[in-house]
Amino acid sequence: RLLESGGGLVQAGGSLRLSCAASGRLFSSTPMAWFRQAPGNERDFVAWINPSGLRTYYADSVKGRFTISRDNHLDTVLLQMNSLQPDDTAVYYCASNPVGAYFKPEYTNWGQGTQVTVSW
Repeated sequence: RLLESGGGLVQAGGSLRLSCAASGRLFSSTPMAWFRQAPGNERDFVAWINPSGLRTYYADSVKGRFTISRDNHLDTVLLQMNSLQPDDTAVYYCASNPVGAYFKPEYTNWGQGTQVTVSW
């Protein structure tokens, strides 16, 4: 089970940190990812992190602004989002246990999502 938190309303240029708390014994052995979905759009890849936390991938649109990290002792994955822009407005989802390519929304476990709204 995955539970996201940390979303909210922020002005352009601001920052937010999303958190995803996982329950279960296999957290430290599974890759984790963040996706986002804006109204009328598909669910898009944002960031991915391997089980050890030493390897990460990012969507081009967030590279250099967002940072994914994890704490395997606390079973938590974080997404630090800086220099936020209105185009970043979406519901952000945490996902685990991919069954396809890391950048495709083909994961078996999803959180309920947390809304991020960036205003001018």
